[in-house]
Amino acid sequence: MTGRRRPGPPLPPGTRPAPGYEILGHLARTGWLDVYDAWSEERACRCVLKVVRPDRRGHKETAERLLREGRWLREFSHPHLVRAYETVETPEPLVVLETLGGETLSHLIQRLERRPAATDVALLGVQLCSAVHYLHGRGLLHLDLKPSNVVVECGRAKVLDLSAARPPGPAPPGVGTFCYLAPEQARGGRLTAAADVWGIGVTLYEVACGDVPFDRGETVHDSETAHDTARGTALGGGGEGESEGEDGPVKEDEGAEPADAAREPQEAGQAGDLWYPQLEAAAPPIRSRRRLPRALAAAIDGCLRPDPADRPAVPDLAAALRTALPGRRG
Repeated sequence: MTGRRRPGPPLPPGTRPAPGYEILGHLARTGWLDVYDAWSEERACRCVLKVVRPDRRGHKETAERLLREGRWLREFSHPHLVRAYETVETPEPLVVLETLGGETLSHLIQRLERRPAATDVALLGVQLCSAVHYLHGRGLLHLDLKPSNVVVECGRAKVLDLSAARPPGPAPPGVGTFCYLAPEQARGGRLTAAADVWGIGVTLYEVACGDVPFDRGETVHDSETAHDTARGTALGGGGEGESEGEDGPVKEDEGAEPADAAREPQEAGQAGDLWYPQLEAAAPPIRSRRRLPRALAAAIDGCLRPDPADRPAVPDLAAALRTALPGRRG
């Protein structure tokens, strides 16, 4: 155990963390953030505030990480990405996000009595490809695609959370969330667009089958040797590690991004302090878990090939997924 101090209570309703914003309620607490339902006086609407946790205030790197994500989401404009309205640096750094009225895929997976139709899985994949293609065009990899980072409302998906995003290139082991990491993310090294293709594939696999292709595992990094990766939150959404908010379950999900990139050589299946099943074996074919059209199954399986060079490019994946949609062939 470490001597890390407790984070302290969240801000109570009625608090004004920045001019023009009033806290309505606390939604979630992650490894380094508090997420709030808030009222924007300028816009006369509800919004979501991401604020550095009390015990992490004064950490320059943590504050810059939050503000960097806010600047990206404020600058970007895409129908399948959550929007940021603004970033505030003083008196404390915070990011103002739009409130989304849908629910996260992770909550939807738990709630539905039957698995989504194959055409719904394919349409979701096309929309995820669209968002990822846009991010790649702006020089960023998302690196944390998973059901709890996707909100769906009226058939439209929106991707949340760019806190783990970075340009292509070298990265330490374990950037992202344990059972959703591409093998090269788990191992550490040079990351390319293929890591996000894996993220799309593992998300579609879980939506189609109800669970990830690999064991979720029990081991986690010690908090003193890892940077916690924050998660975006949407009103009415839900996901892993949920806490209850005024308008329904709201997710409180943590990942870990190791701070130290230098690692000793590891045995197969290990990277850093963690054992990763995706380093030991290939994902089982999705048709071993659920009957799907062969073209759709092949597209998802192709995303989960261990060698990133063997995975499809994002435009090719989107084209393959479109063949499973009614009236769209080729």
